[in-house]
Amino acid sequence: MRRAVTVVVAPWVRTRLRSAPGAALALALLVAVTACLAGVFPRAVDRYEDAGLARALREAGPVHTTITVSAPQPDFAAAPGERAAALRPDTLERQYAKLLDAAGAPLSVDRDQSAYGVGTRTKPPVPDPWIPRPSGLPAHVALVAQSGLAGHARVREGRLPRTSGPVTDSTPGVEAAVTAATARSLHIRTGSVIHVPGVGRPPLAVRITGILTPRDPAGAYWSTQPLLRTPSLVTVPPPAPDPVQYWLGALLLPPDAAPALLGTAGDPARYFNLAPDLGGLRAHDLDRLKSAVAALESGPGLQRARTVTDPRADVDTGLDDALAGFSGLRSGISSLVAVAAAGTGTVAAVVLLMAGGLAADRRRTELALLRARGVSLRGLAGRLLAETSVVAVPAGALGLGAALALVPEGRTGYAVAAALAVTAVACAALPVRAALAHRAVRVAGGPREDVATVRPSRRRTVAELTLLVLAAGAVEALRRRGATGGQLISVAPVLVGVIAALVLLRTYPFVLRRLGRPARRLRGAVAHLSLARASRTSVSAVLPLLALLTALTTAAFGGSVLSGVHTTRDRAALLAVGADARVDSDAPLPAGLATRVRDVPGVRGVAPVSIDYQAKPLDGQDSVALAAVDPDSYGRLATHTGLGAFDAGDLTRRHGELPALASPSVAEAYGTRRPFLVRLEDGSAVTVRITAVRERTPAVSGDFLVVDRAGLTRAAARPTALLLTGGQVDAGALRRAVHGSGTVLVRAEEQAGYADSPLQTGAEHVYTAAVAAGAGYALLALLLSLLRAAPERTALLARLRTMGLSRAESRRLLVLESLPLALLAGLGGALTGWATIRLLSPGIDLTTIAVATAETPAGEATLRPDAWSLTVPAALVLTLTVAVAATQAWWTAHRGSTRELRAGDGR
Repeated sequence: MRRAVTVVVAPWVRTRLRSAPGAALALALLVAVTACLAGVFPRAVDRYEDAGLARALREAGPVHTTITVSAPQPDFAAAPGERAAALRPDTLERQYAKLLDAAGAPLSVDRDQSAYGVGTRTKPPVPDPWIPRPSGLPAHVALVAQSGLAGHARVREGRLPRTSGPVTDSTPGVEAAVTAATARSLHIRTGSVIHVPGVGRPPLAVRITGILTPRDPAGAYWSTQPLLRTPSLVTVPPPAPDPVQYWLGALLLPPDAAPALLGTAGDPARYFNLAPDLGGLRAHDLDRLKSAVAALESGPGLQRARTVTDPRADVDTGLDDALAGFSGLRSGISSLVAVAAAGTGTVAAVVLLMAGGLAADRRRTELALLRARGVSLRGLAGRLLAETSVVAVPAGALGLGAALALVPEGRTGYAVAAALAVTAVACAALPVRAALAHRAVRVAGGPREDVATVRPSRRRTVAELTLLVLAAGAVEALRRRGATGGQLISVAPVLVGVIAALVLLRTYPFVLRRLGRPARRLRGAVAHLSLARASRTSVSAVLPLLALLTALTTAAFGGSVLSGVHTTRDRAALLAVGADARVDSDAPLPAGLATRVRDVPGVRGVAPVSIDYQAKPLDGQDSVALAAVDPDSYGRLATHTGLGAFDAGDLTRRHGELPALASPSVAEAYGTRRPFLVRLEDGSAVTVRITAVRERTPAVSGDFLVVDRAGLTRAAARPTALLLTGGQVDAGALRRAVHGSGTVLVRAEEQAGYADSPLQTGAEHVYTAAVAAGAGYALLALLLSLLRAAPERTALLARLRTMGLSRAESRRLLVLESLPLALLAGLGGALTGWATIRLLSPGIDLTTIAVATAETPAGEATLRPDAWSLTVPAALVLTLTVAVAATQAWWTAHRGSTRELRAGDGR
């Protein structure tokens, strides 16, 4: 019987890790950082989008976000007992509990701020003469019996209302409470009795037993119906000849007193206010939220609500409008953030692949020898996969844990999936690259493949053409569809980068061959040798070139977006203020204020302006804003701001007429050939002639005239505004100098106010971080590509040094050898970034992320190429390439050539 043979397997993984601990540590660090960034991104997006949704709903207010289910009073055909029972709190509470369950996910309801009750639809007038009557009309009141009054109010005077027995529609009187604001406006005190007209019965006597203070006045309990908290002075609409007003307030009854409303003329109705829980709503559920609200308004949710309450019940809410507004803002911002995410993700993936390729090239001889000794391709790939997994999987888990700790909010599933994708790419990069390179068994690592001499295979040509056609088709589709391009917008820089990389790699050998001919006639061997070395670049340079082009394109696009956002906000703030700072008043400003303002830190110039907003040309009915200015100071201000610059001489008085600067509409209405009279608000008049037309002017907007204030009367020429110029105006010191004499506006504060939405600021921060991470990965890709060729260059320099090459010539050789590919990447990246911006600019409106609304003084903001964003990243690529080449030459010269001169090194 044959004995079983035990095979002892060499500890491959442990041996390899011990032989190259530095490479393993570098791979672990790369995977951990990349997995952390990949895990942070979706959670950071979720965090700022959730905060933006909550902010948008808070700004909309409970009046527009609360879902109100209302049901009319029971049918008059029902028995009196049944009508009263339908309004009692126990019946309403059962219906309310079922409605809460019917709301359903993802619509989270804030049970503490939600309420139910009975209220009068009409607000009958009350005859009590002691309630104020501003225009002689009696006050109107709403009777409301809402649940949870004791938990949402503090008793300021008296006590909470209650009932002493069963209440019906014939009950002569009930108790009620009012808020302190209602009591103050309607002169109500504890013990006051208000008589509400009845129907077929005497008036209902409502005795006030308490005055209350809301615990949370801004909460949905009080703000869904603001009348419960604050009375209003109602103006009777036309045809009343004069404004006629009356007070409208709410009387808060106990829930048990609701049946008494059936005997009044108020048309009582049941209602159920379902306030959304702003902390429980998530932006990623936006589509489901809109569907749920739509179902409640006119779908299955409405049918369930009618089944629970009344067949005639109705659902009303403005939540769908608030969600639609947020959805529009979010979609405009998300498409821009997706561009940075796609670009950075592509560059990170390329860097991971390059790291695997570098490891495969470093171990090319070892792997070729293993294949020659009989190791199967599957076995080789499996060993390499185990080797990288031991390092990459713990590093990926560590990076994921760091991401979850750094950003506790947001969905975990997307973060885990992103970290797993990073780990999978890192694990597979080396085995796949080695399997592709060693499909055939060779004794050596294979023949050299130089980019300038090797003709691309048919397979590569077909693959490149296919990729090129797909990318070009996607870009053309994006250009045709514009802003509706969906996910195409996010991958546009990557697609353009792929096209540019393929085109540049195809033209690179031709350029090198064209440069080689004149280099042969140069004296010395450095130029010719450097071009020869550059032409021997491996054909696998497509990955670093793609990484650089994608990163440079994303950086150029991102920099242009951020620059456009800043420019749009600055422009909007400038148009809103008209200067770097402004002091405005309805009355003439104090005489010494201009002098005090000049001493404020940061102020360089002061332009006093007298503004009359009711100036009437030709004694007509139409008004224009007339700004009386000092031509010299105001001219400098207009030139500084770029708002309608003019020459001070244009406003110099001639022949008794005041030259005027006018807006196009005013110039068209009153002409520029003849003078005309302008009547000022104080009764004085001046004769002006329009001598110049400008679209804008700093002092006022809309229809305007600008004249020399020296031509006005002394009273009309007194300044009502001061327009200040200065780079860093101290807002606090300016307000102290003004000391309440006028309203202070500062351009920097206005600009900061346009970016107060969490959706804007969060997206801007994530966008900036993504672009910065992409730039970092691009530099890492460049370093990996240079590190890949470092051993061969070191050996070459060692040999050339023994043949008499000087240190200066060594530096020039490496620099000139590295420059062609670096120039290709830098210039190609700048050109690709410019092309991408020009391609996407028609479909991108930066107003959304800049100021969150299109209704701004700056108007629509389009994407334009930013020169700094195009040139600085490309210049950094060239600088880093030259620095690395020079450093390598210096290091090789000081290290010596003995260690490099070994038999079999280099080729």
